[in-house]
Amino acid sequence: MLRTLAALLLLATSGRGATKLLVTVADQKSGAAVADLQAAEFTVLDDRTPRKVEAAEFSRTPVDVMLLLDTSLVGGMVRPLADDFIAQLQAKEQMAIISFASSADLIQDFTSSQDLLHRALAGLKYGNSPRALDALYAAIDGGFQGSALRRTALLLTTGAEGPSRVSDREVVRLAQRNGVSVYPVYAVGGERSLFESLARQTGGASFNLHDIRKTLTGPPGARIFETMRSAYTLTVSGNLSLGDKLKIEVARPGKWLASALPLD
Repeated sequence: MLRTLAALLLLATSGRGATKLLVTVADQKSGAAVADLQAAEFTVLDDRTPRKVEAAEFSRTPVDVMLLLDTSLVGGMVRPLADDFIAQLQAKEQMAIISFASSADLIQDFTSSQDLLHRALAGLKYGNSPRALDALYAAIDGGFQGSALRRTALLLTTGAEGPSRVSDREVVRLAQRNGVSVYPVYAVGGERSLFESLARQTGGASFNLHDIRKTLTGPPGARIFETMRSAYTLTVSGNLSLGDKLKIEVARPGKWLASALPLD
């Protein structure tokens, strides 16, 4: 009888399989990626229940970037960074540009041509209050159909958020379904918790320009793109619920932003 129970337990355990997560870990102040973590340094909490991390594989991979650019009344303060971001594109990577204020407008579809991207920026017009969540939802909902590489949404914003029609939870769920990681870059910290939440739940990272500039002597684009290309693939024992309470913790001194995106 005991042997039968033991065999049944073994079968049940082996049937649980494993879950793959794409995980980004970055320093909260500098935005720099952490590239040397081992599996034992990660803890995955699934609705507060610890799950064993069986393996952690770090890699740097090219990305396709949907750049969402704040073109509200105060959007001009972050506009120069768009040129810096375009300059970071590497071979095979593509970028599309969406301008957003009260609505989101595609001004350049995915291309690897930096000339086309710079030309798209030349015709920008500014006005109205920014609705970053609405813009993200519109960009993620079908905007990556022509994307062949890892999907990333780079939100360049002053940090203000207007009366969006969709919630952050709706944006996160859509991003998870479409395999899109969100990377907010913002100038002021009034919506810091919102931006960090978007990043944490989609395998992205958030960047406070005031903080990151304290650690750099030049433009921030190279560091931001290095972090966007850097991620771990975690193999976690069992099937996770993958709800809002999924959390990644890192057992290393420091203040880290650790995020996760479920992989198929």
